[in-house]
Amino acid sequence: MNPEPPGTPATGLADDAVMVDVREQDEWDRGHATGAIHIPLAELPARVGELPEVDGTLPIMCRSGNRSGRAVEWLVAQGFDAVNAEGGMLAWQSAGKPMVSEDGQEPSVR
Repeated sequence: MNPEPPGTPATGLADDAVMVDVREQDEWDRGHATGAIHIPLAELPARVGELPEVDGTLPIMCRSGNRSGRAVEWLVAQGFDAVNAEGGMLAWQSAGKPMVSEDGQEPSVR
């Protein structure tokens, strides 16, 4: 059994934190954190060179924390310092943290 990936509550991240959002394009378009970089989970291995450089640990975000947990497991195995944003965008939105959308609608997470 694999140990849990390192995690931190999504709501504990700074409002302007640089993070990677691994959700699908339609989810991203509906609403994402203002400091997020979009790299869907399936594309992560091919796009690992696009990961942003941060001081310290790189937060990884998804809808609820499941996909980002898988991404963190893989990234840590590759030698990256990454952490799962537990609770994901659902927790982020519930906490009233800043979000933007790409589809011209009010930002939301479903």
